[in-house]
Amino acid sequence: MSVKTFHLKDYEKIVGHQVVEELYLIGERTKGLKIRNVNSTAVGGGVAEILTRMIPLLKDVGVDASWDVIKGNARFYQATKRFHNALHGNAADLSEEDFDAFLATSEENGKAMDMSGDVLFIHDPQPITLIEQKSRQKGKWVWRCHVDVSNPDQRVWDFLRRYMDQYDATVFSAPMFSRSLPNRQFLIAPSIDPLAEKNKELSEKTIQSVLDKYKLDLSKPMVTQVSRFDYLKDPIGVIEAVEMVQRYVDCQLVLVGGEAADDPESTEVLAKVRERAQKNPDVHVLAIPSGSDVEINALQRASAVVVQKSIKEGFGLTVSEALWKAKPVVASAVGGITLQITHQYSGLLCHSVEGAAHQIKQLLQNPKFAEKLGKNGQEHVKQNFLLTRHLRDYLLLFLALTHDGDVVHL
Repeated sequence: MSVKTFHLKDYEKIVGHQVVEELYLIGERTKGLKIRNVNSTAVGGGVAEILTRMIPLLKDVGVDASWDVIKGNARFYQATKRFHNALHGNAADLSEEDFDAFLATSEENGKAMDMSGDVLFIHDPQPITLIEQKSRQKGKWVWRCHVDVSNPDQRVWDFLRRYMDQYDATVFSAPMFSRSLPNRQFLIAPSIDPLAEKNKELSEKTIQSVLDKYKLDLSKPMVTQVSRFDYLKDPIGVIEAVEMVQRYVDCQLVLVGGEAADDPESTEVLAKVRERAQKNPDVHVLAIPSGSDVEINALQRASAVVVQKSIKEGFGLTVSEALWKAKPVVASAVGGITLQITHQYSGLLCHSVEGAAHQIKQLLQNPKFAEKLGKNGQEHVKQNFLLTRHLRDYLLLFLALTHDGDVVHL
């Protein structure tokens, strides 16, 4: 994968000189390490977004970082989507043919890909079987799990464990996802890039142009959820919650999402959401292509409230995106969302459609409280969920894996 070039020094104005200098100092110890990342898609979803921004910064501090994407057909991605749902604890409607399709494509990828390097960084279940090349490579192998595996379907978990156990280390996004495994475990939360198109400051003119493009009128306060169209994001539940709010507050809902190459369910979910939304003229469904980052940024900034009503969530970076823009957020108390939101301090948590409706209504009717939550949330993200912190964690991970027995002095 080719990625754009940008530099760590650009972040000084946000995180400060000391943070940037420390990263360059750690980079002196990791300089020249060959780190090969592998995932399942180049666009769509948080993993691809993070790698797009992380790879240039790793290179900037002297790491020889690269990013490869596995190949797969529709049958493979149908199977891996079912794996994804099963790992989140949903009943797995998996046949032997699903496992066979997964293994067949995985074998093809294993034969086609060069897996040489000092650290082989494998993201999520889709490329997990690449570990079978370990005996032919000298590098350290890391499996990075981005999903909520706190209560997985046992059949799928046992199937993946045969590969998982072979890795030198595993990385999870939150403490509640950690599982009993024979290898070293690291907890590293995902992050957002404050300088990316999706998160940087925008002019009022740019924001208005996006609203005009989608024929959105802010005469009614806008409640927004940004997520790809997935059952686990519960877009129908968001519609139901906002319709409860509309009995008391004249507001509108905007559901913004796209499709990912490795998610065959998204077209089906989008069709059902559009059908449900037809009943309400104040529910707007925007299916926008991957890479529409300025549009997403503008829609979040124009929102009175941002929602993330996930049923399950690996982390939910859209929460940090909204908080970084000082927006009040209502989100489900699941997965990594609870690391981003402290209830009634940096946002509001909910456990049901009715709970979401109550919290949205409270924020729309109390703008000062909403503003306070947004400001607190922005500071929380600055301290914990920006790309520079993520970069530091990865550099220290590489040091831990490649300097066994050493005392590392920084």
